[in-house]
Amino acid sequence: MLRYALRRLAISALVLFGAATVVFFAMRQVDGDPAVNQLGPDADPAAVEALRREYGLDAAPVVQYVRFLQRAATFDFGDSFRLNDAATSLVLTHLTATAALAATAFTIAIVLGFALGALAATRPNGIVDRVVSVLSMLTQSLPSFWVGIMLILVFSRWLHLLPSSGAGSPAAMVMPAVTLALPLLSVVLRLVRSGLLDVLHEDYVVTARAKGLSETRVVGWHAMRNMLIPVVTVAGLEFGSLLGGAVIVETVFAWPGIGRLMTDAIAARDYSVVQACVITVAAVFIVINLVVDLLYVRLDPRVRESV
Repeated sequence: MLRYALRRLAISALVLFGAATVVFFAMRQVDGDPAVNQLGPDADPAAVEALRREYGLDAAPVVQYVRFLQRAATFDFGDSFRLNDAATSLVLTHLTATAALAATAFTIAIVLGFALGALAATRPNGIVDRVVSVLSMLTQSLPSFWVGIMLILVFSRWLHLLPSSGAGSPAAMVMPAVTLALPLLSVVLRLVRSGLLDVLHEDYVVTARAKGLSETRVVGWHAMRNMLIPVVTVAGLEFGSLLGGAVIVETVFAWPGIGRLMTDAIAARDYSVVQACVITVAAVFIVINLVVDLLYVRLDPRVRESV
């Protein structure tokens, strides 16, 4: 187990290094000069050159890359060209808002996914199963930006029940969290439904029913815990994907998270903030993958014996 964990840590470090390298050189290929963006197109060339020297943009790309790796190793990405603040501080501040949004969306998806999936599995081919299946396909196929706009139109503009943007109150989180949760809800729902259909006719489930246990206990305890492995694996990976999906949702609802910070930084050619955002999101995703891998080994004795 320890050897497996160390091997996964080594792979994770290589992936993080790759993400850092890609984002560094990708940003240098984008048209536009951060110094010109900050000072304006009519700025004095001497002032532009001075600002480039201040931020180290006058050095060769290889030299900038080496400096970037040295500072990134200590989680220091420099200062924002646009906001005149440390990029690390900006990212961590906005990451809190994104984490709160992602955690709320994840909770909604897991709770409703398990409940609706179990409801459909215990009534296969019935009306409830068909309705849940249609809802699952709809929530998976509808684009997040369209869902967000429709929710704003209905609940904010027409019914005046929820705020359309910002993060000033718990009510402001409802629509962005629901929008972000719908694709994951569809995945969890289908996994739970198919998993339960596979195990509800197993001998241990039949035995539990023969003992006189209630259907709720049979499904919720005996059947559910034996189909958790694929659900836990996919749900863990999808939680990391919520951070990527938050970019669109945060833009639609003007949510002050890391996704909106990154899109604004890309538009302004703010290298430090973009690099800090990408590496932070990559690190979070890698950590989640590592936890899921270790949890998978813990849950499945067949895998545990082979590592």
